[in-house]
Formats: sequence, C-alpha cells, structure tokens
Amino acid sequence: MAAELQLQVERREKLCSALALAVKLGLVALGGVSLVKLSFAYQERLDRHGELAAVVEVESSKLNQLQQRFDRLFTLGGDRRLMDEQDQWIAPNRLRVIWR
Repeated sequence: MAAELQLQVERREKLCSALALAVKLGLVALGGVSLVKLSFAYQERLDRHGELAAVVEVESSKLNQLQQRFDRLFTLGGDRRLMDEQDQWIAPNRLRVIWR
C-alpha cells in the first residue's frame, strides 16, 4: 500500500512537472511570437518613418526655394522681377494696371 501511494505521489509530481513545463513552453512560445510581431511592426514603422522623412525633406526644399523667391521680391528691383514673371499672364489685348 505504501508503494502504491508512493507511485501515486510520483505520478502527480510528474503530471505537475509536465503541466508546469507545458505552461513554461507556452509562455516562451507566446513571447517568441510577440517578439516576431513586434519586430515586423517596428520594421514597418521604420519604413513609414523613412517615407515621411523623404517627404519632409522634399517639402522643406520646396519651402526654402519659395522663401528665397519671396525674399527676392522684397529686395531692390523685386517689383520689376515680379512684373517680369507675371508678364506672360497678361493677354496681349489687355491693359496692364499697376497700383503704386
């Protein structure tokens, strides 16, 4: 009878050990899957950041060009440059009106 009780205790311990091992393996697998998902999300985020950085760089260069053009309009002779640029927009049979 004592041997039978000893076997039952050993079976319970093995069952508990197997259950604990299964839980630990499940947690490790869950952690691994989470890391893989996080790495894909991080890579996607880096790609989006690269795209946005490229767009910001292009728009910043456009802004700098427009700021320089705007600044040139307020230097000496800027009004003449503006009129020369706008000259093509006036139809040949129209009279140009300049406000001073």
